[in-house]
Amino acid sequence: MTDDFRVRLNKIADRLSSEELLSNKGLGNEIGFWIFDYPPERELEVRSFIDDVLLPGVAKRQPVVRPAVVNLFELIIDLLEDRKLYDRVLDIQAKKGDAEALAALRPVLKEDKLAERIATKIDFDQVDVLLLTRVGAAYPMLRSHTLLAGLQATMKDKPVVMFYPGRYDGFSLRLFNKLADDNYYRAFRLVD
Repeated sequence: MTDDFRVRLNKIADRLSSEELLSNKGLGNEIGFWIFDYPPERELEVRSFIDDVLLPGVAKRQPVVRPAVVNLFELIIDLLEDRKLYDRVLDIQAKKGDAEALAALRPVLKEDKLAERIATKIDFDQVDVLLLTRVGAAYPMLRSHTLLAGLQATMKDKPVVMFYPGRYDGFSLRLFNKLADDNYYRAFRLVD
């Protein structure tokens, strides 16, 4: 890990427990969407940091910060299994290819439906912040900018932090530092 990257990682816990983030102050009455962008090749380090350092660390803070973590890839798999579609999609992929499988998934994985599913899994009275992980693993089944738009109506006053393998410059998302994921103006960089 580079020193700059480690410094950025080590700023996350303070940011998650900051009054500004938790109360959404200064955001013009919009829900607080925050993005921690990082080099895609650091994905495994970010996962390890979240599980081994960040979550245990924020649980020990006073006052305690209560995050809900949603692994977007697991969310998609769970939804497909619940609807008895998982094996069918794998069969379509094997017989007809990725494009056909993706086309079959589109009606099922609409971002507003996924946003509602996320909201039903969260006890808003017991959560201070929502952390979204595994964005890269969920691509191309899920587009992050449209999920954020879908979450706008469901997250009430809770801030959302998306861990994003790519680049966010405050105006646009670039997944894996290569794929433009459209402009998204309603999010803030979590740390610089």
